[in-house]
Amino acid sequence: MRIKNWTLLITLTILLTACSGGGGSYNSPASPVADGGGSGGDSSGDSGDDGACGISAQIDFVEAVTDTWYLWYDEMASVTKADYDSAQAYLEARLQPLTDDGRDRGFSYMTTITEDETSISSGAYIGFGFRSTSTAEQLFIIDVFESGPAYEAGMRRGMELIAVDTGSGFETLAELNARGATSEEIFGPGDVGVERTFRLRQNGEDSDILVAKEELAPPALATATMLIDREGLAPVGYLHLRQFIDAALDPDEGFSSLTDMANVFSENGVTDLVIDLRYNGGGLLSVADTMMDLLAGATARGQASFKIQVNDQHPDYNEDRDNWGLFDELPDTFSPIRIAFITSGSTASASELIINGLHPHLEVVMVGSDTFGKQVGQGRWDMHDSVEGLEREDCDVALRLTAFEIVNGENQGGYHQVGLGGTGRFTLCEAEDDIFTAFGDPTEASLATALDWFATGVCPAGDAALRPTPIGAQRRSEHVWLPVEYIPERVDGNVR
Repeated sequence: MRIKNWTLLITLTILLTACSGGGGSYNSPASPVADGGGSGGDSSGDSGDDGACGISAQIDFVEAVTDTWYLWYDEMASVTKADYDSAQAYLEARLQPLTDDGRDRGFSYMTTITEDETSISSGAYIGFGFRSTSTAEQLFIIDVFESGPAYEAGMRRGMELIAVDTGSGFETLAELNARGATSEEIFGPGDVGVERTFRLRQNGEDSDILVAKEELAPPALATATMLIDREGLAPVGYLHLRQFIDAALDPDEGFSSLTDMANVFSENGVTDLVIDLRYNGGGLLSVADTMMDLLAGATARGQASFKIQVNDQHPDYNEDRDNWGLFDELPDTFSPIRIAFITSGSTASASELIINGLHPHLEVVMVGSDTFGKQVGQGRWDMHDSVEGLEREDCDVALRLTAFEIVNGENQGGYHQVGLGGTGRFTLCEAEDDIFTAFGDPTEASLATALDWFATGVCPAGDAALRPTPIGAQRRSEHVWLPVEYIPERVDGNVR
């Protein structure tokens, strides 16, 4: 399979991690532009109208690419190029009808090649290293990255953020809200060394934790129990994957890869597996492809795991098996029989692809809540490739464009905007996100529900309603002082 610049990306107003995807071996289709420019507008750093990488050339480039490769090309708005002073503004105007109906919620945008490659491959950013969620009155820590400064300082999942010292003494969240403090004011700019002292509460006890921002890349696989013992049976495997990035295959020293996990599961005879994707907004197609090979490469060897389908201007592309994922048996492939996927409204893109792709071949159930519903992905077109004699160093401009949709090997999709549960093809055992219990703890609400399903083969009746974990239902009411808007460069508004 060849995957290079294809991306699966989630964009949410209040939800999680942005996705990216591409890697591996797929090549983005060649740009149809013979001359003229590209994408990037403000992101290119070139604000002039002159030259091969100027704004006019960039707008011409965007026009040519969108007319040829945009998934819903025949539904774009007709606009006058001369009315726009940046490629991004022109792109937004063309795609306005698709934005209005929710199909392209910021999935298409201008960027730079440098920024795109950095965020897609590593998930790196500057921050404290934690993810949060909030109700109308409270803010809670729901994930802390093991490689980051917050984890080292003692911050953990389930802590409630009570107050923040931004440099002039502690202010409670209510006080910050009352004076209209911005998110950047509370958490600081994205610069290495920026410090904040957080007052956190857990189990009725308060603690003050000083943390300084660092450049960090969250481990793709969260550190958690990998095996859950069962009396008289093989253990249940547990895998918590945060994001489909290169680190899932080639992690930093001290952290696990998907291959490491597969070996542990195989050596311990695991046939029942829990894959926790509750905060996973997506990632690299190459990582998703490898993951499916590790899970079903023997069971479905040679069959299609997913297919990339572009618009009807390119029928030959859709039938080309080079543009499909195929199940391959790898040296470390093992063969689980049943998989329970822990999901939520933050589970999207490559995460949904995995579930949809494995469903025809393994016994699959979703536990938690329905997924986000993003069946489309982005190709990246680099402007310098489109103009003879133009080099990347002269034009670090790229266009990320919604250019394809994903179906599984049996041509099943239908989950864009409705979630996998909305297709009617999947069993969903409802469960809360028990943020007060550690990942991998068998008593955590979602994991406990998955274990119940393995034991009985059915969803626990009424079980989710009895779990004392209200945060999942309440978290959609956001503070004015804590906006979690999506930032196009794949910065998760809930990641600090």
